[in-house]
Amino acid sequence: MKFMIAGLGSIGRRHLRNLLALGQDDILLYRTFQSTLPDDELSGFPVETDLQAALAHKPDAVIVANPTSRHLDVAIPAAHAGCHLLLEKPVSHSLEGVIALKAAVERTGVHVLVGYQFRFHPGLQQIMRRLGEGAIGQPLSVHAHWGEYLPAWHPWEDYHSGYSARADLGGGVILTLSHPLDYLRWLIGEVQSLWAFTGSQGGLGLDVEDTAEIGLRFQNGVLGSLHLDYNQRPPEHRLEIIGNQGTLCWDNADGNVGLFRAVSTGGWECLPIPENFERNKLFLDEMRHFLAVISEEATPACSLEDGIRALQLALSAVLSAQSKKMIDINSEW
Repeated sequence: MKFMIAGLGSIGRRHLRNLLALGQDDILLYRTFQSTLPDDELSGFPVETDLQAALAHKPDAVIVANPTSRHLDVAIPAAHAGCHLLLEKPVSHSLEGVIALKAAVERTGVHVLVGYQFRFHPGLQQIMRRLGEGAIGQPLSVHAHWGEYLPAWHPWEDYHSGYSARADLGGGVILTLSHPLDYLRWLIGEVQSLWAFTGSQGGLGLDVEDTAEIGLRFQNGVLGSLHLDYNQRPPEHRLEIIGNQGTLCWDNADGNVGLFRAVSTGGWECLPIPENFERNKLFLDEMRHFLAVISEEATPACSLEDGIRALQLALSAVLSAQSKKMIDINSEW
């Protein structure tokens, strides 16, 4: 099976290493040589700098890992060429071109997996199972918090130049840290409406928001809140779901889940993740799943439609902050 990787920044290179780890070594690199990382690990792989020339190699699948605002520039032609897609999140920085991507995918019948890798986290998968079992009764409210310090992400480059910090590349904390908007939909259900406040609170010198507070009302009546920022030290990423019979908590620091059952007298129960778990396993399991999707042994854990819905929520949050209005998701999109 032949793979093409578009974009060789940190995530593109991670996908390259994971393909090799899974025994896939027929790999073509499509790049524009704008990565700030050294090229040592890329030596020996064929390279194309023109997209049509790259697609002329007839790859079976394309990994779209270039900056957010350029995702569809690669994804749409690749889908038209009959290539399966691992499309990094978010799908794009706007809805322009999304209909064209859907049409190309439907016409050619290719499979698409959107790269929201937290769906492969054993802690969040544990929460999904416990919610399905009714462990905390009826969910009532949910809160997710994700704070990072942007200047520490890629110490090898000026953080101002990375896509996360630049509006022209589809950056900003809402789009860049949009994972909770996906996994909250996955765990709780569809969002009915939302509001958001955003700001540049940290003095980082960005042309995008570095902080967002988002309020969510789900169609099933659950109320939620989400905090995102580029300023927090130390970083923190956690989730809490409150039900009428207990509470579920998850902390990305150790990955474990805490469960409190109102009917139990034993206090909090720790639901540990596997001892050998480390961060790259999210991406490795995602790639393993993508191979299964290509061979039609599995359906996408995060489909193109899932990715579009997460993008709609992110763009709704941006719109709410700009308009200072609550956004009704169904009527707006």
